[in-house]
Amino acid sequence: MTPIRGWQLFGAIVVASAAGCASAPPAATCYHLNESVETNIGFCQAVRSGNTLYVSGTVGAGEMSEATRKAYDNLRKTLEENGLTFANVVKETVYTTDIEEFKKTGGIRKSYYGTKLPAATWVEVRRLFQPQFVVEIEITAEYR
Repeated sequence: MTPIRGWQLFGAIVVASAAGCASAPPAATCYHLNESVETNIGFCQAVRSGNTLYVSGTVGAGEMSEATRKAYDNLRKTLEENGLTFANVVKETVYTTDIEEFKKTGGIRKSYYGTKLPAATWVEVRRLFQPQFVVEIEITAEYR
């Protein structure tokens, strides 16, 4: 048996990967919630690539529970416009300017997900895109 050197294995992986690219996947599709704002800033609210929907951070302003509810309501609109529900969400990332206040909104969050909770990461940040925003939530959902 001849040993395989690292560079040989790497070359085999590159060749195998290139062979898999012969039929490129279809281009990603952009979906807008507020097209004029998104176009002005330069992003899509959601992008579908294959069987995955990537949803941009959706923000809420004001008191944390109200802001959280508004963000999840807008996420629901985006999911529904793309034929999905919160049951399709597999990953959630929350950015908030006050993690202690966001923790208090757990009941609100769970009311959207029910018992099917996604993998999640919550991060406290100094500031979001606009100073009035207190929470920003991004999700990834899969078509099943």
